[in-house]
Amino acid sequence: MNMQALMRQAQNLQKDMLKVQEEIEKTTFDGESSLVKVKVNGKKEVLSIEIDKNAKLETDDIELLEDMLLVALNNTFKKVDNFKEQKMSKFGNIPGIF
Repeated sequence: MNMQALMRQAQNLQKDMLKVQEEIEKTTFDGESSLVKVKVNGKKEVLSIEIDKNAKLETDDIELLEDMLLVALNNTFKKVDNFKEQKMSKFGNIPGIF
């Protein structure tokens, strides 16, 4: 294989990886816990947080709500990581791609 063909192949791989990365970033992921629902994009930016409006929250429940937010967000971030890993695995184990 000559050097030009190798460079062309590397450029095509890079284009494919960028397309997959864009797809990941545009994907919305949902996570939830008992009182909280969150939406996060593939860049791990929080798009929305919804708290159950029917829940009767007292001042003392704020700690519980904070914990629920952490659970919902961490759950969603794991979904982003798993999706990204699944999509990028077709490119092999190239250091630094994610």
